[in-house]
Amino acid sequence: MSKQVRVGGVTLGGGAPVRVQSMTTAHTSDTEAVSAQIARLAQAGCEIVRVAVRDEADARAIRAVKDASPLPVVADIHFSARLAVLAVESGADKIRINPGNIGGEEKVKLVADCLRAHRVPVRVGANTGSIERAYLGKYGRSAAALVESALHGASLLEKFGVEDIVLSVKASSVPLTVEAYTLLAARTQYPLHVGVTEAGTRESGIVKSCVGIGALLLRGIGDTIRVSLTDDPVEEVYAARRILRACGLEKKFVDVISCPTCGRCEWESMRLAQEVERRTFGAGVRRTVAVMGCAVNGPGEAKEADLGIAGGCENCVIFKKGVVVRTVPRERAEEEFLREVDACIEETE
Repeated sequence: MSKQVRVGGVTLGGGAPVRVQSMTTAHTSDTEAVSAQIARLAQAGCEIVRVAVRDEADARAIRAVKDASPLPVVADIHFSARLAVLAVESGADKIRINPGNIGGEEKVKLVADCLRAHRVPVRVGANTGSIERAYLGKYGRSAAALVESALHGASLLEKFGVEDIVLSVKASSVPLTVEAYTLLAARTQYPLHVGVTEAGTRESGIVKSCVGIGALLLRGIGDTIRVSLTDDPVEEVYAARRILRACGLEKKFVDVISCPTCGRCEWESMRLAQEVERRTFGAGVRRTVAVMGCAVNGPGEAKEADLGIAGGCENCVIFKKGVVVRTVPRERAEEEFLREVDACIEETE
């Protein structure tokens, strides 16, 4: 089990739930835009948010961003120990740095002293674009190089008394990412921030993230995750939540099961399934709702569902735990079933 690190009011590692992260895309100095984005991320189920710190204006803006944020705020800094210190002094709940590009051991000590004084944790991030030269020369662009680079960065901070460390070793290659995190998990007790970096646009990025992050979570590796997409960051949160649910790591959610449809389906089951999922995504209760295309995949295959519907040529049947409770005309099926879905969610567990 990994050690625990607290990021604001959120605990990572040590048996805590796997936490979902994302990152804002607006300039941090535009506090109004960033705060609006953070509010949307929180509503979608994000638990920790990261903001980019490009300059002094961004670093100083963290105070206002944090004051308005319902989530812990992580400052992402590269190449500047001064900005890292200023971000911590401005109230960042955590920072993300690569000690190798911060300016040498003297600069690392400057950041480390500030982290200790303010009791702020740090993520040491290594990816295929930031491997330390010594390890790149020794191992090439490989899992071993990523792991050694991350552990070296952590050792520099440890040298100056920093103990609240989170590690990451990301690659855009799924097999390389899985191999690197597997090696790292065997060599450290620090919490691991897991993700496939530069995963791509929404469709391809979600597939790569599901395969990579899912493979690691099913091995018990990972304390916090970020799905990296070239898209609205809210989509990252939705994808991350779905990964946790598929891996059995999120317990209270509405599991919408639906058949893929075929030539036997004679009603709009696909559209209804999509609407049910949208409507129930953040419900926070454990239910199973089934939307089935026909009698073949109806109450029989979905008999464990708390609530379900199956269509026919003229009518649809609504069932609970495999028992048909009523039959409704096909043209009223969507309206009637959505009413039942709302009632099912509101029932006391």
